Amino acid sequence: MTNVVAAIATPCADDEQTLVRRIVAGDQTAFELLMRLHNRRLYRLARATLRNDAEAEDALQEAYLSAYRSIGQFRGDATLFTWLSRLLLNECFARQRRYARRQNVIPMVELDNFADADVMSTPEVNTPEKEFARAEMRALLERKLDHMPDAFRTVFVLRSVEEMSVEETAQCLGITEATVRSRHFRARSLLRESLAREIDLAERDLFEFGGAHCDRVVAAVLSRLARSR
Repeated sequence: MTNVVAAIATPCADDEQTLVRRIVAGDQTAFELLMRLHNRRLYRLARATLRNDAEAEDALQEAYLSAYRSIGQFRGDATLFTWLSRLLLNECFARQRRYARRQNVIPMVELDNFADADVMSTPEVNTPEKEFARAEMRALLERKLDHMPDAFRTVFVLRSVEEMSVEETAQCLGITEATVRSRHFRARSLLRESLAREIDLAERDLFEFGGAHCDRVVAAVLSRLARSR
């Protein structure tokens, strides 16, 4: 299965439509493939949004179940990852609203007063001597992201970690491209205050989602689907 996933790590539109048709036809192997294909990226998005490992896994499972039930509605107007991201974010935001109601807290963050700007980053040389320092920096970056306002953090993960385009991010979050740019700029500015140039070395390795985590989510979703029949 690992080799199959690796072979279609960047599926084209035709591949995605074929996968969707197989799932609609009841091919559970195809659905497992879909989960394994997108697990790592979607988990990182959920983890960045909810800031809790267990909550992120639960939200990811619920999003997959929702995707399985509504996969026939996928029309290919956006990529499959973008479509899945919308479902996942809807689940994450619903959880946040439920938590806010329980805590009687209404988060208020002003998001639209920041200047729109593009940030250019300078790549640094990767050397063995920096590996330990980078591992520590990744952990620090994750902690910094956990304390960042939700809207900035979500845009940062989609743009910098998942490398989605401005257009895709705007579609996923239902906001304008200008807002995506301004939030992304602000998020990077906040992080650069304490991390400086090291941020560019760490951002692609956030919230690692290894084999055991992946297997657990896939097994849990498939088990719930089997019980619902």
